[in-house]
Amino acid sequence: MDSIVSVLSVLQWICVIPVIVGSVYVVVCLLCVVRYRSLKARSSPTPGREWPPVTILKPVHGLEKDLAKNLRSACLQDYPNYQVVFAVQDEKDPAIPLLRSLEREFGPQRVSVAIEPHQVGTNGKINNLIGGLIHARHEILVISDSDVYLKPDYLKAIVAPLADPDVGFVCTYFMAISAESWFEKMELLTMNAGFFPDTVFAYVTGTAKFCIGSSVALRRSTLNEIGGLESLADYLAEDYEMGRRIWERGKKMAVAPYVVETVVDLKTPSQWWNHQLYWDQNSCVVRPGALISTLVIRPVPFALLFAVARLADPLGLTVLGGALALRLLTTGVILGWGLGDREGLKSLMLLPFRDLAAVVSLLAAFMKPTTIWRDKEFVLTRDGRIVARERHLCESSSSPVTTSVSPSR
Repeated sequence: MDSIVSVLSVLQWICVIPVIVGSVYVVVCLLCVVRYRSLKARSSPTPGREWPPVTILKPVHGLEKDLAKNLRSACLQDYPNYQVVFAVQDEKDPAIPLLRSLEREFGPQRVSVAIEPHQVGTNGKINNLIGGLIHARHEILVISDSDVYLKPDYLKAIVAPLADPDVGFVCTYFMAISAESWFEKMELLTMNAGFFPDTVFAYVTGTAKFCIGSSVALRRSTLNEIGGLESLADYLAEDYEMGRRIWERGKKMAVAPYVVETVVDLKTPSQWWNHQLYWDQNSCVVRPGALISTLVIRPVPFALLFAVARLADPLGLTVLGGALALRLLTTGVILGWGLGDREGLKSLMLLPFRDLAAVVSLLAAFMKPTTIWRDKEFVLTRDGRIVARERHLCESSSSPVTTSVSPSR
C-alpha cells in the first residue's frame, strides 16, 4: 500500500509541471494571436504598385470534396497577370474533365492542364509539381494544394513580401473548414486549435522556423539554387526541407498575416487517425526533440492524470476543472475572434478528447517506423526521407544494412 501511495505521489508531481507550463502556454498563444491580428489589420498591398506575373501550381489527385470550388477560386484572383497550372500524373485521373472544363472557361492564357507521369521520388506531391513546373511561364511561383480555397485577395497578399529581394519564400497560415463527421471535426480542431496557434506562437516569438507547404510563394531561381524540386522528391516533410535550404542560404522567411481555408476530407475514423500520425511524424522528422518537449505544454491530459493520482479528490478535480476551463476559454477566443472559425466553436466540446488523442498520436509517432500517404505505406528514414515499403523490404533482404527510423504530411 505504501508503494502505491508513493507512486501516486510521484505521479502528482510529474503532472504538475505540464499543467502549469501548459496553462501558461495557452495564454501566451492567445497573446500571440492578438499580435497576429494587429499585424493583419495593418497589412494591405500598396496601391498602385507593380505586380510581377505569377504562376500558381496546383497539384491534383482525384476528386476531393469541394474540388471544383477550390480550383475555381484560384482562377478568380484579383491580380493583373497570372497563370494557373493544374497538374496531374495519371491521364485517367477522374479530375481531368473538371480541369479541362476550367481551362475552357478561363482560357489557355489563364489555365494550363499538365498531365505528366513523372516519378522522380516517393513524394507524390513533388512528382506532381515537377510535371506542373514544366508548364509554368513565370519566375514567381505560388504552390497551393488542391484542397485549399483562395479568396480573391490571396495572390497579392502572398506575393507582396517577395518585393524584398532578401525574402526567399513566403507562406501563410491556414484553417480547416467543412468538417462534417466527428472525426473530421477532430481533424479541424487539430489544425485550428492546435497547429494554427502553435505556428503563430513560433513566428511571433521567433522560437522556430517553418515553411507551410499548402500555401507558399517563391522565385523559380531560388528553387533552382536549392537543387530544384527533384532534390525534394524523397522527403516526407518536403515543405520544411525546402524552407530550411532557403534560409540556410541566407534568405529570409516571411509569413503573410493571412489565412487560407483547407477543406477537411476524411472518409473513415482510421483515415483520420493515420492523418494524425502523419502530422506528428512530420514534426518528428523536422524537430524530434522539440516535438517531445511539447508534452509539457498539454495541460488537460496531465491535469486528468493529476486528478486520477489524487483519486479524484477536491484538489484533483479543481486542477482538472481549472485547466479544462482555461483551455476551452483561450481556444474559444482564438477560434472565434482570431480565426472567425464558427465550425470550431460548435465542435469545442470535442477539444479535450482531441487533446488526449494528440498525446497518444505523438508517442506513437516516435515508435511507428512507417507512415501512410494516399493509402500507401512508406518507411521513414533517419534523414527524413520516405521509402516505399515494398522497395525497403526488397533492399533489406538483399543487404545486411538495415534502415532505422526516427518517426512524420
